[in-house]
Amino acid sequence: MSEVFEGYERQYCELSANLSKKCTAAAALGGEQKKQKLSDIRAGLDDAEALIRKMDLEARSLQPTVKAVLLAKLREYKSDLNNLKSEIKRIASGNLNPTARDELLESGMADALTASSDQRSRLMMTTEQLNQSGDRIKDSRRTMLETEELGVSILHDLHSQRQALLHANNTLHGVDDNIGKSKRILTAMSRRMSRNKWIVGIIIAVLILAIGLVLYFKLAK
Repeated sequence: MSEVFEGYERQYCELSANLSKKCTAAAALGGEQKKQKLSDIRAGLDDAEALIRKMDLEARSLQPTVKAVLLAKLREYKSDLNNLKSEIKRIASGNLNPTARDELLESGMADALTASSDQRSRLMMTTEQLNQSGDRIKDSRRTMLETEELGVSILHDLHSQRQALLHANNTLHGVDDNIGKSKRILTAMSRRMSRNKWIVGIIIAVLILAIGLVLYFKLAK
C-alpha cells in the first residue's frame, strides 16, 4: 500500500464530503449568493480533479498487483466526482423559482445525496478491502523473507558440514600417511633384526669352531 496514495485519498474524501454539503447549501440560495457559492464549489472541483490526477500517477507507479486494485478504486472516485459535477450543473441551470428549488431539494438533491452517500460507503468498503489486501501482501512478503532467511541458514549449515567433512577427509589422509610410514619403519626394523640374527648365529658358530679346534690341539698333545 502506498502512503502517498492514502494521503491523497483522505484529502479527496474530505473534499468530496465538503462539496456535497456546499451543493446542498447552494440549492437553497439565489442571486449573487448562489453565484458565489457555485464559484467556490467549482474551485473545489478543480482541487478534486488535481487529487484524482495525483492518485492516478501514484497508482500507475506501483507494482502491478497493487496498481490494479488502486486503479479500480480510482474509477469509483472519478464516478463520484462526475456525480458532483452533474449536481452543480443542475443547480446552476436556469433561474429556479422558490418552488422549483424546494422540489429540487426534496427530490433531486435528496436522491443525489443518497447516491453520493451510498457511493462513499462503497468507497470505504473498497478502501477496507484494499487495506486487507495490502496486509495479506505484507504477510506474504514477510513469509517469503523468513523462508529466504531459513534457506540461507540451511545453506550456511551445509557449507559448515562440508568444511567439517573435508577436514575429516584430510585428517584421514594424514593418518594413512602416518600408518604407511610406520609400516615401512617396522619392515626395516624386521629386516635389520633378521640380519642381526644371522650375524649372531655366524659369530656363535665361529666361536664354537674355534673352541673345538683349541680343545682338539690340547688333547692331541
